[in-house]
Amino acid sequence: LSAVILFLTRNSDNGEEILFQKRKNTGYSDGKYDLAASGHVEANESMKHAMCREAEEELGIKINNPTLFKQANGKNTICDLYYIKDDIDISKMTIQKEEVETIKWASIDEINNLMNNGEFNKGHYMMFKDCLEFLNK
Repeated sequence: LSAVILFLTRNSDNGEEILFQKRKNTGYSDGKYDLAASGHVEANESMKHAMCREAEEELGIKINNPTLFKQANGKNTICDLYYIKDDIDISKMTIQKEEVETIKWASIDEINNLMNNGEFNKGHYMMFKDCLEFLNK
């Protein structure tokens, strides 16, 4: 099984912010905050194409060339982690209402607070930490 996850960041007056979504009706960490977009790769689809498709489906945005920064191997899943920096206005995004409850830009401190309060997808928190390590290189 192959999957993709997108880290979408921007600079703000409060420093670096990362886009997050609150999941619903997916069967995986519903009601929790998670990374900007994620999903499974379809048959005969490249990982990069899957990432672009998921960003368009879940957030209503077109991305063309996300940067692959890590491949994570789980028990049954290979997951490519992609990064893009873009100051996209949330009000211009069209979320996939079936799977995404809401989206928000959040600082690193806010994300850590969500994790500490049990509101962040614990399974993807280490991937969030991988993204921070990548950004700090």
